[in-house]
Amino acid sequence: MSAATFEDAATFEEEVPVLVVGAGPAGLSAAITLAAHGVPCLLVERRATPPSLPRATVTSLRTMELVRSWGLTDAVLTGATDVVWLLWMCTTLAEAGAGTGHDVGIPSRAESALLSPTAPACVPQDHLERVLLRHLRAMPDTRVEVGVELVSLENDTSGVRATVRDLASGRHRVVRARYLLAADGVRSRVRTALGVAQHGADHLHESVSVLFHAPLWDVAGAHRYGIYGVTHPEAAGTLLPAGGDRWIYAFEWDPAREQLDRYTTERLTDLIRLASGASALAPRITNVGAVTFGAFIAERFRDGRTFLIGDAAHRITPRGGTGMNMAIADGYDLGWKLAWVLRNWADPGLLDTYEAERRPAAQHNLERSMDPLGSRRPSTDEVHVDLGGRLAHVWLQGEQVQTSTLDLLGRGLTLFTVPSAWEGAAALVEADVPIDVRVLDRFTARALGVRGCGAMLVRPDGIVVGSWVDDDNALGALRNATVRALCQRASRPMSASSELAMPASPQHVA
Repeated sequence: MSAATFEDAATFEEEVPVLVVGAGPAGLSAAITLAAHGVPCLLVERRATPPSLPRATVTSLRTMELVRSWGLTDAVLTGATDVVWLLWMCTTLAEAGAGTGHDVGIPSRAESALLSPTAPACVPQDHLERVLLRHLRAMPDTRVEVGVELVSLENDTSGVRATVRDLASGRHRVVRARYLLAADGVRSRVRTALGVAQHGADHLHESVSVLFHAPLWDVAGAHRYGIYGVTHPEAAGTLLPAGGDRWIYAFEWDPAREQLDRYTTERLTDLIRLASGASALAPRITNVGAVTFGAFIAERFRDGRTFLIGDAAHRITPRGGTGMNMAIADGYDLGWKLAWVLRNWADPGLLDTYEAERRPAAQHNLERSMDPLGSRRPSTDEVHVDLGGRLAHVWLQGEQVQTSTLDLLGRGLTLFTVPSAWEGAAALVEADVPIDVRVLDRFTARALGVRGCGAMLVRPDGIVVGSWVDDDNALGALRNATVRALCQRASRPMSASSELAMPASPQHVA
């Protein structure tokens, strides 16, 4: 961070198109997506050092598809643990061979191979965040400032005026932005400042979570799973691998009757030994905390030019392992839509689709996480929620490098077709958004759902916005579908000035 960023005068102002508050999965995903579309942004994070707790370990099929699109698969998988995603019930870890498996809503490797060019992984959140942050810092037109917190904001339909403070120096400055993305977690200051209420329930479950290092894979042997349910009568709980020799042991407790400090290192060591079935184990305990399960959803995800993403918009319990993945999906979804509006590819009405499209998934996963058996779901019941109805994955034939139809999606719209009149129509249609044409062989086209001389128009997130079975009136059909996809009025003038120009000062609301 440059020392010149902060001036002695508290009235120093700077202007950015987008201010992102919070460098968790949602904020990082949004900033990466904006940067990939050439939209400058400033990301501020209150924490001065990267997180060191795993928090989440499930990286879903859709998350790994986004990771692939960012070119980060290898970097992310360096921190992964090779497991089968089942809940494995056993008396102790040492007795895993006699255990039984239960689906947790995550497709198997074989199922994933039919659905996607990638597969779910077991990656601790702190490793994933480090990879994303490193990638973001290397992208142009993006600044990341750590040890900087939001103090206050003024927000309305014309823009945002935020005051931020450098925690090391105590200096303040004002950032004026076209839009602000609140990715500041379950205790979101932005949500509170805007007066956005939440609805849900707290204290659904109380547990103690212990992070420790121990060679438990030697104990589990060949039985490598993403989550172990231990039923030992004196140490019932959950064991989760969190990268390398790092593990989490969680068990239910009653904070109304017990005190956390009564769980000493010696007591926890005994419990871990019982749960693992390794009486001589010497775990190195690095963190102990109390975890309260709560499930809340904001009454709205938008207020003027400010949007709530990730945990700021929806807090769910760990059941189902969807929280981190929803946050990443939120950031990506809003990121490309905001980029389209700021680059004047689409009308601002496109931003209304953020909540309309993300809230149903958030509500579904919130309700799932409130179910005591929410972790146990068939993958067939949950994978469609994760994938969100995106385009089918089909491997292209005859390619030297394995290429999926998902790899062909551009930053703008993508038109999938066969040799037909659609190629010429795409060249003639007047649209502010780029339209990439992908001409497929007939076998791939048919597998994708393109029939005859038809075509399919797709957003960058893989959502189909137009589909045709022939090339009659291709130009008119493509023009109409493009207007709908961009949320444009038919009379909207083309190539209007970019919204990257800064707004007038907004009215104070928070």
